[in-house]
Amino acid sequence: MRIGVYGSSFDPITNVHLWTASTIHHRKKLDKMLFLPSSKERRDKSLMSTDEDRMEMVKLAISEDPRFELSTEEIDAPIGEQYTYFTMQKLKKKFPNDELFFVMGADILVNIGHGSWVQGEKLVAENQFIVMARDGIDMLKTISKSPLLRNADDGRFHLVDKGLAMEISSSYIREEFSRGGEPRYLLPESCYQYIMQHKLYREYE
Repeated sequence: MRIGVYGSSFDPITNVHLWTASTIHHRKKLDKMLFLPSSKERRDKSLMSTDEDRMEMVKLAISEDPRFELSTEEIDAPIGEQYTYFTMQKLKKKFPNDELFFVMGADILVNIGHGSWVQGEKLVAENQFIVMARDGIDMLKTISKSPLLRNADDGRFHLVDKGLAMEISSSYIREEFSRGGEPRYLLPESCYQYIMQHKLYREYE
């Protein structure tokens, strides 16, 4: 099988996350897409809801699509191993006969290329990637300018540069909730209802 590993904060998961996953699944002929919520223990993340809440929202969002599956590898990891390199090592052991691709935006590619990710060099050397376009980022130039990325550019970076520039940021949705706004149709209805029921992201009450 060809499996995509879609890592994100999912704080909260949005309709664009789902649309992106579906598009990547189709274009890259994947068999499965794993949704991998970031752990709150990561020092490079500032998350506004609990791991449990974000896992539950992902479960709700993907429950009706058999192509999608929740992965809790990062959230369940011991302290110090909540990073992508360690997660991919575990997933490769879990799916030893399958081909895994870490799915990320071009902005993440820039960060890895700058050397700012934990075990970034090993991560790049030992894995394959599907990289989604982001406005204002030249993916080929990003790879060519970084020795870390350039030296590993043997076809492991699968670039998707058309039709994925639409953005609905989770931060925008959180801000709407925090100000008493109405971002209802920017995320799955089940997640909207979960957020309302559990009063997540609210600062105005």
